[in-house]
Amino acid sequence: MLTWGLRLIAAGIMLQTLFFKFTAAPESVYIFTKLGMEPYGRIGIGCLELIASLLILFPRTTILGALLGIGIIVGAIFFHLTQLGINVQNDGGKLFILALVTLISCMALVPLLKKQLFNYLPFTNR
Repeated sequence: MLTWGLRLIAAGIMLQTLFFKFTAAPESVYIFTKLGMEPYGRIGIGCLELIASLLILFPRTTILGALLGIGIIVGAIFFHLTQLGINVQNDGGKLFILALVTLISCMALVPLLKKQLFNYLPFTNR
């Protein structure tokens, strides 16, 4: 039950942000322009978030999605702390908080599903 809750939180947040990335919403375009990654970074990160979300939602691949999600969101938090700021376009820190919640959810999934990771590692005794 806990793992499903964490899965839904992480995937739900990432999937929700895809609308803004894929429709070139002004907020999303602003962020990626400021980072010098517009439009390819916006679309590329959106694709990676879609893949991570789908992997998280399928029980057999949740660990892979969580690890990919961690990588993506660590990058997002890094850019918030170094270039964007916590309060982006007067959002009150909402995007930053959503990134933290997603990171915490993905990180919590890893120890809960660490045995699943061995299914993807070569030369392991199961």
